[in-house]
Amino acid sequence: MTDYGHDLRFGAFITPTSQPANHAVDMAIAAEQAGLDLATFQDHPYQQSFLDTSTLLAFVASRTRRIHLAANVASLPLRPPLELARAAATLDVLSKGRFALGIGAGAFWDGIARMGGRTLTPGQGVDALREAIGLIRDSWANMDEPLTRDGAYYPVMNGQRGPRPAHPIPVWVGAYKPRMLTLTGALADGWLPTIEYVDGGRAGIAAGNARIDDSALRAGRSPRDVRRLMNFMRVGMSPAGRGLLQGTAREWTDQLTELALADGISAFIIGGDDPVLLQRFGQDVAPAVREAIERERLVPRHPTSSVPS
Repeated sequence: MTDYGHDLRFGAFITPTSQPANHAVDMAIAAEQAGLDLATFQDHPYQQSFLDTSTLLAFVASRTRRIHLAANVASLPLRPPLELARAAATLDVLSKGRFALGIGAGAFWDGIARMGGRTLTPGQGVDALREAIGLIRDSWANMDEPLTRDGAYYPVMNGQRGPRPAHPIPVWVGAYKPRMLTLTGALADGWLPTIEYVDGGRAGIAAGNARIDDSALRAGRSPRDVRRLMNFMRVGMSPAGRGLLQGTAREWTDQLTELALADGISAFIIGGDDPVLLQRFGQDVAPAVREAIERERLVPRHPTSSVPS
């Protein structure tokens, strides 16, 4: 059993398509109206049919009042760290503390290169992300001091910090491979993969958690310091169950409850771009999962947890 004890969050993974132009905005509003906690957007700046995610986030922040927002996840090779930090802090201030920084080392390198981005090896990408996270967090602190850092990828001399975020912005990392999982455990506030891309699917979550936990402990942190989020892309409601999140609302509730208690997942983010599905997720599933988890945590099924208190 691996229940990290985090509060639960439910969200939408929204395609930032440009046709129709307001699709992503309407989906975010639908997610908020459904009572969900998160509206997140893909970030693929080299995809011609997509809106720019940073601009979209700002627009959505102005059209919503409660729901939290994030890229899922920002492409670091096309988002310079200090610019990313400034944009994140600006969004956080203007949205009154509703922004989280989802970030990844980079993918689709041909597309990145076509946009003028730097092509890195997988190992270089991890090192660059490690450097960028430190730089981003530094830029949100010690406002009166100039920012100077040596670095192989992002050296800065007398850089300007700020603005100061409205709240401690969590950094969620999209990670799958061992080095990225190790980085996540050592540095991140959250692990943000997609279940369909995790090696082994549901069965592979335990291995990812174990590597993150081990890395966190070696870095002097607690495994609880890293929230475990998960995207689910192949989802649908149906009278008869056909697999994970492809059945009745009751089956969704049982499956998500088990994922929380057995695999430590505390944020469930669904794709599909279906406002009706978002409504059922927010109104039929989320309250039932929260109730089940609260009940189980009051009387744990397995009194021996692998997570230190």
